[in-house]
Amino acid sequence: MSDPAHTDAPRSGPLSGRVAIVTGAGRGIGRAIAARLLDDGASVAIADLSDEAAEEAAATLSPGRTLAHSGNLSDEAQARALVEATLARFGRIDVLVNNAGGGILRPFLDHTPDTLRETIDRNLWTAIWMSWLVLPVMRAAGRGRIINIGADSVRNGLVDHAAYNAAKGGVHAMTTGLAREFARDGITVNTVAPCAVQTQQLEDIRAVNPALIDQVLSVIPMGRAARESEIASMVAYLASDEAAFVTGQVISVNGGTTML
Repeated sequence: MSDPAHTDAPRSGPLSGRVAIVTGAGRGIGRAIAARLLDDGASVAIADLSDEAAEEAAATLSPGRTLAHSGNLSDEAQARALVEATLARFGRIDVLVNNAGGGILRPFLDHTPDTLRETIDRNLWTAIWMSWLVLPVMRAAGRGRIINIGADSVRNGLVDHAAYNAAKGGVHAMTTGLAREFARDGITVNTVAPCAVQTQQLEDIRAVNPALIDQVLSVIPMGRAARESEIASMVAYLASDEAAFVTGQVISVNGGTTML
């Protein structure tokens, strides 16, 4: 049954008539972002590795204004299939939220070649392929928003985050390069960099390594993890016309973990 807070009827709002792709949107931060963009009037392609998660999120949030799509977006062909499916369903792409990722957090020398590659694939290659594929669509339309989900740990060097930071640091660097390259095409490119976020993934890590989560939370002056909605609200702002003059920025939503 659909959430009564969401309807399939066209909605007025700052993103009315716009189409967004949100990757990694079957649960957690991505799902919260998809819900917020829907509330602001957008139609949303909900992409996830899991077909079941994507289908459930789409059906629950707004089946009439969503597209569910599954695939490994670190593979160029599967990323292309998502872009083509979105265009076939909605006819346009105005907003791309590169949220797909997830950390394999462990001491650097405890990584294996496979976990290192997976960390880079999940967090960097997904964002590279999706950006590369949607930018021609946005350039042709004369407008677009790319919003990457980065990581505040790139700035503060959290324990056990070196490989993850290598991937997310690449996302941060791509942000500035693309922002400058496409600034006169009506396209803005920004990154939202959370610290710890209260998600099921955080609880899964806590169950295995509570000391790591305690250490992560200890560096946050506010003394708590972010709420998913607090990340989604920044994404929604950057997707809106109000943020038309904001580009090339890495904006931390971090409870004060890093400042300036």
